[in-house]
Amino acid sequence: MSVSEKGDHAHEQAHEHDLSWERWQKQRLFVRGLKGVYGEVYKQLLAQPRVYKSSDFPFKGGARVFGKKIINPESAEITQMIETHIDVYAPSSASQKHGHMNSAVFYIVEGKGYDVHDNVRHDWEAGDVCVVSNGCVHRHHNSDPAKPARVLVMKAKPLFLFAHMIYQKIVEYPNQEPLPGFENFKPE
Repeated sequence: MSVSEKGDHAHEQAHEHDLSWERWQKQRLFVRGLKGVYGEVYKQLLAQPRVYKSSDFPFKGGARVFGKKIINPESAEITQMIETHIDVYAPSSASQKHGHMNSAVFYIVEGKGYDVHDNVRHDWEAGDVCVVSNGCVHRHHNSDPAKPARVLVMKAKPLFLFAHMIYQKIVEYPNQEPLPGFENFKPE
């Protein structure tokens, strides 16, 4: 078995080991087909809603990291160029360690924590904006031992995927064991 095959095999084993994050295991729509008569396609676009209630979308994930996708090519026809989701990190928790080609902008809605981008720490708190650059291996951390951190994530992932810049890899999954004292933590 080559080094590359061993790495892929180890990734597949880790992938199979942690089935609680549906988005990493299910087939997803990343870019929609766009066909039809221009005037009809244009009218359909104009007829799309302009407000999407985040309360209409459930949080998925657990025990320490939760997310809800609001705008993406699968859930909204208004755009194919951007993706927007809300992530919540339980107290003293961290996201998966991962990398992807597309950059991402995180608006910190609530909480205090830090990101580690290519082994460099970047502290943030509510009201800040954190930018993850293209191709960066990173992880998001909630440093508050008592309160969750909530972030709004905006990225051009569908555009990057359309351009065949599809590299994305999980380096390490988030810890799935509930933090003592927060065994029943669920975001609102």
